[in-house]
Amino acid sequence: MDSESLAAAGLLETLSRASEMLAGLHHPFVRAETFSYFLPPAGARVGADLTLPDGRVVRFEVSISASGGAFHVEGAITAEAEHLLELPRKSVPGIHDGLAVLDDYAAEVTAPAGRLIDQLLDEIV
Repeated sequence: MDSESLAAAGLLETLSRASEMLAGLHHPFVRAETFSYFLPPAGARVGADLTLPDGRVVRFEVSISASGGAFHVEGAITAEAEHLLELPRKSVPGIHDGLAVLDDYAAEVTAPAGRLIDQLLDEIV
């Protein structure tokens, strides 16, 4: 397999792993829905929307895109228009570095999920 094929396989593996982590976000009092889509011209975003009982949607997401000779990775947690966590956009020159950042960002986005959802549910009561 050539290096481009290996890079593409690595991208699919990392996106699948991130998607699986985000799909694992569950809470007994919220509805969860996962998503993944392409970001034209050369990117992808994966995440999960958790809908609170009051109808607010909390979005957990990570993305990677390629432009200008670099790979750009982002991650965030938002509740409606409020940013609960916004990781800085990281730009790296190589795909392997980009995939490592994407893995890290997926872990950082999912880590506080339970605590954040509990806090938002406490605000409703």
